[in-house]
Amino acid sequence: MRKEPITETEEIFDIELEEDLLRRNRELAEANRATLRAHGVRALDVLASIGSGKTTLISQMIQRLKGRLKVAVLAGDLTTMIDAERIEAHGVPVLQIHTGKECHLDANLVKKALAELDLEGLDLLIIENVGNLICPGEFPLGADERLVVLSVTEGPYTALKHPYIFQDAQYVVINKVDLADAMEVSVAGLAADLQQVKPDIRVFPASARSGEGVEEILHALGV
Repeated sequence: MRKEPITETEEIFDIELEEDLLRRNRELAEANRATLRAHGVRALDVLASIGSGKTTLISQMIQRLKGRLKVAVLAGDLTTMIDAERIEAHGVPVLQIHTGKECHLDANLVKKALAELDLEGLDLLIIENVGNLICPGEFPLGADERLVVLSVTEGPYTALKHPYIFQDAQYVVINKVDLADAMEVSVAGLAADLQQVKPDIRVFPASARSGEGVEEILHALGV
């Protein structure tokens, strides 16, 4: 165990490294956004905790969109291809991004993935981030919008305990509303907390497994 105290110089160095990392990520994110717009591709960054139902929601969205839009998905995960294979079963292009020990996607990983996609043939790119409500918040990827999936199974205080992930989002889906009574969680209470965190955020109750609320979400997205 280290016995010497951390010095102010070390703290300043750590802060500078973090600021450099975040600044570089923002620059790459802007470059990604420019690339996508140059090809006429709209991008949606989907964030959520593990088990919230984001892959199920994305699958439901794709089932409704693939007949009228050309959709591709970037699937972020630490090591597996489970989510990517689930989405690929719906007949859309899916590119798996493994982050190793990193708890989020970053703009550089997305930049590399974009180079492997046929952007000319796409209308919509859905980016499924790594399951986490903390780390991805500070790392924009170049998407036009962010959608966060929040499940009632995560408890009644998630929005207040993890506010930062919602502050850069435009949409929140409160998922698994069919389990709200069993979990003793108020959907209206979650929505009120989200409005407190970000007053202009758009909130949609849904049950991704059954498809309840998915059409309303797509209508709000304008797709």
